[in-house]
Amino acid sequence: MKNLKFIQNLFNDTPDLVIRTLKRKYQSIYVVYLESVASGDRVNSYIISPLTLPSNYKEKIEKSLAGPNLKIITIKEIELYLCSGFAIILDGKKLYAIETKADLDRGIDDAKVEPAIYGPKDSFVENIQKNIGLIKKRIKSGHLKTENKLLGRYSKTVVSVLYIDNITKKELISEILTKLNNIDIDSINTSGELKQFLSNENKNVFPAMKLSERPDTIVKSLLEGKVIILVDNSPFAIVLPSVLADFINPTVDDYSNSLNTNYLKVLRMCCFILTIITPAFYIATTTYNPEAIPGLLLMNISTQRFGVPFPSIVEALIMLFVCELLRESDVRFPNNYGSAVSILGALILGESAVASGIVSPIMIIVIALTFITSLIFNEVEINGAVRSWRYIFLFFAATLGLYGFSLAIIIMLLNLCSYKVFKLNYMFPISPFDFSYLKETLIKIKRKKLNTRSKYLTDNIRKQS
Repeated sequence: MKNLKFIQNLFNDTPDLVIRTLKRKYQSIYVVYLESVASGDRVNSYIISPLTLPSNYKEKIEKSLAGPNLKIITIKEIELYLCSGFAIILDGKKLYAIETKADLDRGIDDAKVEPAIYGPKDSFVENIQKNIGLIKKRIKSGHLKTENKLLGRYSKTVVSVLYIDNITKKELISEILTKLNNIDIDSINTSGELKQFLSNENKNVFPAMKLSERPDTIVKSLLEGKVIILVDNSPFAIVLPSVLADFINPTVDDYSNSLNTNYLKVLRMCCFILTIITPAFYIATTTYNPEAIPGLLLMNISTQRFGVPFPSIVEALIMLFVCELLRESDVRFPNNYGSAVSILGALILGESAVASGIVSPIMIIVIALTFITSLIFNEVEINGAVRSWRYIFLFFAATLGLYGFSLAIIIMLLNLCSYKVFKLNYMFPISPFDFSYLKETLIKIKRKKLNTRSKYLTDNIRKQS
C-alpha cells in the first residue's frame, strides 16, 4: 500500500492513470498503467488474463506473465517506466514492470527529405527501437555497439550512441560521450535540439553535424568510422563528425554509374560556388570594374539598366529578399499549394518589377541563376550558410569591387580551413588531403577499388581484399 500511495501522490490529477486490483492467493495485487501511453489490450493479454487463470494462482508472478519484456524495478524507477508505456505490478514489496507500450508512432515510410531514385525507400521514424532495427538489419555484426543515455530532467529522452568498436576511434567515442554526460536541460525532444549542444553553434555558419533520415547513409557513415546518435521521437540521426564534402555529395550517388555520378558531383560543386558568388561578381564588375566586361555585353547591360532608379546593389538586395520570401512561403505552405504559389509569385513579381522599371532584366537573370543553383541542396543549414556568405560577398563587392570580391574569397577559404569538427578539419579531404575519403565523397571510382578507409577517421583502414 505504501508503493501504491506513492504512485497516487506522484500522479495526482492525472486522469489517464489506471489502477486495477486483482485477488491472488488470498491477497490483493495492483496493476497500474497510464492508458495514454500503454495499450489496454496488451495489459489484458500480458497481465490480467494470465494472472486471473486458476492454474496460475499459486505460481510466482514472473512465471505467470506472458509479456516479452519483464523487469524488477525500484520505487525510484516507477515514474520513468510508467511514462514509457510500461505497466507496473505491485505485489507486496516487489515491483514488476512489463512492457505494454501503445503504438503511437507511424509506420516506416519513404524518405521525404533525402529521396533516391534507385536507393532503398525506407527511412527513420519517431520510434528509436525501429530506427536501431533498420540499422541492425543492414549491419549484422556484434561489433556494432549501442550506448543508451537519458537526457532531460523532465522528458527523460532516450538517446542512443552507435558505433562499430573495431573501426571507430576510441578518442572520438569518448569525446562524444563526455559531451552528452555534460548536458543538463529540462527537455530534449529532437535531434536538432541535441545537435546544438554538441557543436559550437556560434563559431561558424556552416553546420558541424549532418542530419539524415536514411538508414543506408547512416550505415555507410558507421563503416567509415563515424559515430551515430539517435534520439527517441525524432526521425533524423546525427552523423559525427561531418565535413563540407558530406553535405554536397549525398549517399545516393553510390547507386549510379561512376561517370554520370562524377559529372553530377562537378555540377554540384560548381552550383555551390555559383550560388554564393554570382550576385557579388555582377555587382563588382558592373559598378567598379566595367573594363572586365566585353564591350558589347556592357552596352547591353547599360541599355537594360537605363531608367532604373536604384543602384545595382539595391536591385540585388530587393530581389534576394523577394526570393527568400517566396522560398519561405513554398516551405510553409501545404505541399499541394507551395510550388504553385512560389512559381506564380516569381512570374508576377518578376514581370511587374521589370515592366515598372524598378529592376533590370539582367538582374532578374542573375538572381534566378543564384536561386536555381541553390536548389540542389536539401540541407536547411547549408542553405543558411550559403545565404550568409552570399551577403558577405555582396558587401565586399559593393564597397571594393573585384578587389573586395577577391578578399571575400580569401576570408571564406580561411574560415573554412580553420574550422574544425571534433578535431577534423572542415575542408577534409582536401585539407588535409586524403585520397581514401576523397573517393567516398568528391569523386566516385569503381566499387572494387574502394578498399581502404580514411586514416583520419579510423585506425582500421583496410576495408576489403
